[in-house]
Amino acid sequence: MAQNTVEKTPVTLLGLGAMGTALARTWLAAGHPLTVWNRTTARASALAAEGAGVAESAAEAVAANTLVVACLLDDTSVDEVLAGADLSGKDLVNLTTSTPAQARARAEWARARGARYLDGGIMSVPPMIGVPQAGAYVLYSGSRELFERRQGALAVPAGTTYVGEDAGFAALFDVALLSAMYGMLAGAAHAFALIRKEDIDPATLAPLLADWLAAMAPAVHRTAGQLRTGDYTKGVVSTLAMQVAGTPTFLSTAEQQGVSPELLTPYFALMRRRLAEASGEEDLTGVIDLLLR
Repeated sequence: MAQNTVEKTPVTLLGLGAMGTALARTWLAAGHPLTVWNRTTARASALAAEGAGVAESAAEAVAANTLVVACLLDDTSVDEVLAGADLSGKDLVNLTTSTPAQARARAEWARARGARYLDGGIMSVPPMIGVPQAGAYVLYSGSRELFERRQGALAVPAGTTYVGEDAGFAALFDVALLSAMYGMLAGAAHAFALIRKEDIDPATLAPLLADWLAAMAPAVHRTAGQLRTGDYTKGVVSTLAMQVAGTPTFLSTAEQQGVSPELLTPYFALMRRRLAEASGEEDLTGVIDLLLR
């Protein structure tokens, strides 16, 4: 009986930093023919022993396969690396970190060179790549047809989430999510600072803090609903007026603990400003409008 085999999509990968190397090893482990190129040849040579084909130049790597994935340092690097490559008929997937404007410009740049284009934002760190239970995923935007056609290969290293035809949306969602992460980490930093001078093991606070942040996270759905309807008073649990009234306690506690309030004061200032301009019965959602220029 003939054995059924599934043909694996050949992939070209440009860039073998920590993330690129993790992507490469995952595609190789899954049986995808892989051609790689990197400025530092030693990194590419290491993958040759694992079955990768090593191109002498980026142009040669691009010529090897239709699906070309770029995971480079920055947007300028994409220009430099692909300057001499023939992109006609290629499916270019750009996983290089960029701004939404850069991603949109790159999509036009690719189309002018005869390539189909997808932009991607990797929501993980290298050790999560190729580990399904780690929850890594990549945001994709641009051609839906291209995403659906290439999703099988793109889903090998990490999960895939398509966020729209606008090529800039993956970068926008990426930065939006990471911005929220930094806000969370800023709050956690302030929390740990408050107990730093006390006889308190930080490991005692950590599980309480993690559980509290997890419990608060679903509030983003209420915020989204309020933004959609324009009614910032719907479903309010703790009004803006109540929360502004409570802010002096946070600032006094920080002062008593010898902790700078600099991570809190900008947000508190926005809360007070919103209260002065709008209803105290609404949620904190109105602060978002104050951030728009």
